[in-house]
Amino acid sequence: MPREQPRLTRPDGSPIRALVVDDEATLSDLLQMALRYEGWDVRTAADGQQALRVAREFAPDIVVLDIMMPGVDGLEVLRRLRADGRDMPVLFLTAKDSVDDRVLGLTAGGDDYVTKPFSLEEVVARLRGLIRRSTLAVADAVDPVLRVGDLVLDEESYEVRRGDTPIELTATEFELLRFLMRNPRRVMSKAQILDRVWSYDFGGRSSIVEIYISYLRKKIDSLGAPMIHTVRGVGYMIKPSG
Repeated sequence: MPREQPRLTRPDGSPIRALVVDDEATLSDLLQMALRYEGWDVRTAADGQQALRVAREFAPDIVVLDIMMPGVDGLEVLRRLRADGRDMPVLFLTAKDSVDDRVLGLTAGGDDYVTKPFSLEEVVARLRGLIRRSTLAVADAVDPVLRVGDLVLDEESYEVRRGDTPIELTATEFELLRFLMRNPRRVMSKAQILDRVWSYDFGGRSSIVEIYISYLRKKIDSLGAPMIHTVRGVGYMIKPSG
């Protein structure tokens, strides 16, 4: 399995600041989740005016910007940001797969673009590339050992144990547990889990999440007080027992 890439931070060690601007709330939430998983500080805006306000207050290091928005569209938002002297990288989102849109976005001062529909992995990879090229960030070494209570997961050796008891996991069980342990005490929805662990879109079978959660419970919660919890109607989270 490929090793997860080192996390990027600002030179002072603080999180990368990202602004996601899109009038589709579901899409904004997914992008926010994916970038927070990278360790970034993420704000969202639902329209151009809000984007300008947030950008001026938040001073993002990078912006994900939808072109087609009611009122102030993405191209105008970028024009005003550049007029303010803000030169952070901007990745455009566009629903139109046309050469004209690409040229407009890039000539307006955008740095890259992706066409909807897209994969979250692709967007994250593009943003990481833009940040690296901007020299605004440095790569941090990632501690390969995750700990939640007495549960320990080593991302390099792929060993898991609870207390002194080793736990054998399949590759998918390991990825699911790693995702939960990277987000302790946070409720992760089935859609978020599907996208991160299985790379499925919303058409994916959410029942597979329930099945693998039950597998993890048999192997982990059987060794002590329950750690994996269901929040009905929302999703799942992991937290220390007791």
